[in-house]
Amino acid sequence: MATPRRAGRPKSLLPTCYHEGFLEKRTAKDKAAQKLWTSLCGNSLFFYNNSKDNDYVEKLELSDFVSLIDDSSQDRSLEAARLQLHLKSGDVHLTAPSLEARELWKGFIFAVVELAVPTSLNLLPGQIHMLREVVEKEKLRRKPLPSTPATAHATITVPSTSAPAGLHNVYVTTLSEMPACYQLVSRAEAELVLERYQEKGNLLLRPGRDGSSFAVSTRQDLNGPVYRHYRVTRRHKGGFDIAVENPIQCETLHDVISCLVEKTGGTLKPLILEGAYEENIIFVEKNRESGEKSVICANSCPGPSASSSPPVPETPKPEKTVSSPQPENDYISPFDVDVYKVDRGAGPPPPVQPRVPVRTLPHQTVVPEGLTMSPGGALLPPGRQILRRNSMSEMPNTRTRCPQPDADTISKDLAEELKQKLKRRQVTVD
Repeated sequence: MATPRRAGRPKSLLPTCYHEGFLEKRTAKDKAAQKLWTSLCGNSLFFYNNSKDNDYVEKLELSDFVSLIDDSSQDRSLEAARLQLHLKSGDVHLTAPSLEARELWKGFIFAVVELAVPTSLNLLPGQIHMLREVVEKEKLRRKPLPSTPATAHATITVPSTSAPAGLHNVYVTTLSEMPACYQLVSRAEAELVLERYQEKGNLLLRPGRDGSSFAVSTRQDLNGPVYRHYRVTRRHKGGFDIAVENPIQCETLHDVISCLVEKTGGTLKPLILEGAYEENIIFVEKNRESGEKSVICANSCPGPSASSSPPVPETPKPEKTVSSPQPENDYISPFDVDVYKVDRGAGPPPPVQPRVPVRTLPHQTVVPEGLTMSPGGALLPPGRQILRRNSMSEMPNTRTRCPQPDADTISKDLAEELKQKLKRRQVTVD
C-alpha cells in the first residue's frame, strides 16, 4: 500500500537498508513513469527524488505482497528490464536499469517477504550470501522484544573456587550496580534495540552469553550499520575487566560505561529507554462559566518559606528642616533681629574684598594757598568746611544743602586778596 511521506523521521532513523538504487515507478493513477531513488528498508520500499534526499516522497508496504513477475513488454531502452509488483491495494510497474539489476531486486524483495533465499534466480555466490544475511537480519527485526523491563531484578551466577563442596555457585545480586543503559536482552536483540532507538543512543549493557559476565553492545554507521560487542568479566577480588587486548580494570559497571564513553571521546552514547519528564507543572482546568477546558501551566516559582522572618518595619527618620533663603541685605533693622535668624548649618559667607585705595592725581598733591582739598581730591574755596564722617551709618537720613556764599562776601574776599598781592609786589620792588 502506498502511503504519503511522513515528516519528522529522517532517513537515518528508518530500518536497516538492505538494497537501494534507481527504479522507474508507475501506477494506474500515474500517466508517466517517474525515475526515483528506491531503498528497501525492512519490508518497505521508500522512494526519494534523488539519493541525497533525507525525506521520502512515497512508501510501499510489502506486507500487502501478492506476487512479483517479469514484464515482457518492450521499453525504449533496450537494456531496461521491467517488473510487475502485485499488491492487495493494486499493481505497481517497476523498471530496472538492466537485467542483472532486475534479478537482484527480485532476490532482495523475495528474501524480505518470504524470509528465505530464492532458488529460482540467476545470482552470483556473493549475492546469495548477501541475501542470507538479509534474511537473518529481517528475522531478528521482526522478532518481538522481551517484555521484561530494563530495571528487572538481575541475578548473575559467578563460579566460586573457595566455596564448600556442597555449594557450586555464589549468586550475586547486581541490581544496585546496574547503569541506566542496562537491558536484559541477548546479542541479537541488542542489535535490534540499538537499530530501533538509534536516535537515543548507540551503547547498551546486557548480560553475557555464559550467564556469569556482562557485555557491551555498540552501533555506529560506516556505509551501513556496524555493531561491536565487548565482554565485561567480573573479578573475584571485586570490580570488573573490559576483556580487550589490554584489559581495562574498572571498579563498578558505571565505571565501565564511563570508560568506554571517555575512550571514544563521547562518540558512544548510552542508550537510555526512559520517557521524557515534564519541565513544568501543567494541568487541565475547566471554566466554571463556559465549561471549556484549557491547559494551564502552573507557576513554578517557589513560595515564601515558613522559616523566613517577616520584614522589619523601617523607623521613620526625622525630616531635616531647610531654612528659607533670606534676602541679601547689607543692613539689618534692630526690630527684625528676632525674625531674621541666620541658618547655622549653611556655609560660610563669601569673603569681603578689600577696598582699593583711590589713586591721587599729580595736580592734587600741591594745594594753592588759601584753598583746601576735599577727601575726594577737589579744591574748595577758603572758608569752606569739610564734613567728614566715619561711616555711612552716621549720615543723616535727609541730605542738607551746603550754604551758598553771598556776593558781598565774595567781593570782600577778592578785594582783600588783591590788596595782599599789591603789597607783596611793592615789597619786592623796594
